[in-house]
Amino acid sequence: MKLTQFKYDYPKDLIAKYPAEPRDSSRLMVLNRADGTIEHKVFSDIGDYFKKGDVMIVNNTKVFPARLFGNKEKTGARIEVFLLRELNPESRLWDVIVDPARKIRIGNKLYFENGLIAEVIDNTTSRGRTIRFVFEGSNEELYDKIDEIGETPIPPYLKRDVEPEDRDRYQTMFAEERGAVAAPTAGLHFTPKLITSLEKKGVDILPVTLHTGLGTFRPVEVEDLTKHRMDSEFYHVTPEVAERANVALESSDNTVTAVGTTVVRAIESSLSAAYNLKANIGWTDKFIYPPYEFHITERLITNFHMPRSTLMMLIAAFAGYDFMREAYDVAIKEKYRLFSFGDAMIII
Repeated sequence: MKLTQFKYDYPKDLIAKYPAEPRDSSRLMVLNRADGTIEHKVFSDIGDYFKKGDVMIVNNTKVFPARLFGNKEKTGARIEVFLLRELNPESRLWDVIVDPARKIRIGNKLYFENGLIAEVIDNTTSRGRTIRFVFEGSNEELYDKIDEIGETPIPPYLKRDVEPEDRDRYQTMFAEERGAVAAPTAGLHFTPKLITSLEKKGVDILPVTLHTGLGTFRPVEVEDLTKHRMDSEFYHVTPEVAERANVALESSDNTVTAVGTTVVRAIESSLSAAYNLKANIGWTDKFIYPPYEFHITERLITNFHMPRSTLMMLIAAFAGYDFMREAYDVAIKEKYRLFSFGDAMIII
């Protein structure tokens, strides 16, 4: 498929700048692939589509305040440092993006307001750098220092200032494993009440980890999709989750639902020789676009994604391209709220 097939226009006022309150009051579009129908519900109705023994896999990654502002030694120039991923905890090495990059060279030191110091040790891309934090405490203490001065990395398309409340807003109810710089947004719609009701119904809510990177916001720039390369992201599927999911896969009565595209990428990256889910820990750069044969994902909960994004391409692979485009046309006509803090769909 071609990049131009994933372009669409949308009114800018449909971009949701804040989540719905309560979160499960967001709208829910239901796409039924069997009969090609589209229904309109509220997210709190999601339990109507699950029964005892069904498996719902969520991403338990936790967003940390990855955007730091410091000053360059000697000149005092203000520098933004966006922490992408921790490369080596023992050596305090991080992969980062700096802005303005032209002012930052190997050997430069950056000073932050709480006494934290970083040294630039390598250039990786035009804006990318490897830095080493000069810090004597434990790794947990280093993260505490980052938490003190870091800003929540809300999506740039929101075009608003970061607010203190965003530390909670841009975090799911499942967040436990620190390491993401973007929230797995399909999980933002869940509330404690909704989770309790699903569990009482007998739905197994199982966690996997995929640390969402900044690449989730990066549009594809090559017309031929086969030439696009994804950023690598860390993921972890435990033996317990693999075992329980495989029971549901082998059952004619139960289903496996992925909550979000990050979950899809994690579980579709972790296949046994028999195409069951297997326990795994590592990095994935899996790019899913039409056509693609899904082996673990039987149903999918997701948001409405930006044009030309790899997320939209994954949805097209799962729902079918024409059905996906119809759903997006309906969403815009019906004024669904779009993107990270927007409304949701479930594809069954």
